[in-house]
Amino acid sequence: MRSGIYGGDSWRRILPSIRIQPAGTFYDYEAKYLSDETQYFCPAGLEASQEAALQSLVLQAWKALGCTGWGRIDVMLDSDGQFYLLEANTSPGMTSHSLVPMAARQAGMSFSQLVVRILELAD
Repeated sequence: MRSGIYGGDSWRRILPSIRIQPAGTFYDYEAKYLSDETQYFCPAGLEASQEAALQSLVLQAWKALGCTGWGRIDVMLDSDGQFYLLEANTSPGMTSHSLVPMAARQAGMSFSQLVVRILELAD
C-alpha cells in the first residue's frame, strides 16, 4: 500500500491509497519498471475501517518523522489485516506513471494542480 500526503503545519491531506499487485511474489525492480502485468488499484479497495486505520498510521508516521511538504508513506498489509510501516519517501517520483500523481488524479487533482500545491508548500 502506498499513500501520498502533503500539507503544512496546521493541515495535511492524505491522498487515496494505492494497492500494488505484482504478477510475481515480490514488487521488485522488474515488477516496478519492466513488467506490464503489475496492477495498481487506486483507490485500494479497502473497507472503510481499514482505510481509516491506514490514514491514521500514515499521519502518525508523517508527524513522528518530522516530515514536511509532501511525500509518500509505504506500508504492508498482512493476512490478518494489520498494517506495517515500511518507509517514508520524502521525494517520491513525479513522472506520468508515478504513484503520487496517480493518487492525486483519483482525488480529482490534475498533475499541474499537484505541482502547484507542492510548490506552495516550499519554504
